[in-house]
Parts: sequence; structure tokens; C-alpha cells
Amino acid sequence: MNSPSLDISLMLEADESLKLKFADNLFLNREPTKPNDCITIFDYPGRPPQLNLTSQGYEYPSIQIRVRSHDYMIGWTLAESIKNVLHGRGQEVIEETLYSAISCASGPALLDWDENSRARIIINFNIQRRTINN
Repeated sequence: MNSPSLDISLMLEADESLKLKFADNLFLNREPTKPNDCITIFDYPGRPPQLNLTSQGYEYPSIQIRVRSHDYMIGWTLAESIKNVLHGRGQEVIEETLYSAISCASGPALLDWDENSRARIIINFNIQRRTINN
């Protein structure tokens, strides 16, 4: 099973309206210094998995998406678009993992302004997923 950040990056990259490309303006778990405008997806703990965790048991990880932009309103608009693309998605399979539910937990919200005066806006998502056995 992939990390949630990797699978979510595949979903975002597949949505052509967002114009995201991995390692160009879309990154995982480490925000680069360049480019000025980029998206970084971070894995972070969610709820515990089912106690009877088997290959059919559900996991409940969370992710945080950070939108960094030189222009606050451009960043905010992109964050809203990402929220609209992901919130409420479900019943999707990414590389043998069923994503049965993705929901926005909070955001978009301004995290801070970095040392280069770029706005960093965050959105948090809760996920429900399980491995599919063939």
C-alpha cells in the first residue's frame, strides 16, 4: 500500500483543471525552496485502524496539503479548487487501495508567510481506505 500522500498526488495530478505535475509544482512530504508557487502533500496521523486489521480492514490516515503562493488570492483560489476536487470523493481504487471516503477536515486556512513573503495555505483531509485483495 502506498503512502496516502502519494495516492492523493496521483488524484490531483489526474485532474487537469489543477495543472499540477509531480516534481514540478507538486511535492510530497518536503516543501522545496523553489518554485515559488507549489503544492506539498504531507502524511500525518489520523484515527487508529480497525482493531481487527486484516487485509480487508480499514485505515484512517490524514493528509495536509500546503499551497504556497507568491500571491495570497491565487493561493487561496487553488486551495479552494483542491478542496472541491477531493472533498466527498470515494469508491476509487488507486493501485490496489480502495479509497472509500475522503473528506475535508479543515481549511483552507492561512498557515503563515514564509521567509520569502509567500503565503502558505493549508487544507486537512481525513481518509478511509483499505487494501483490495484480488
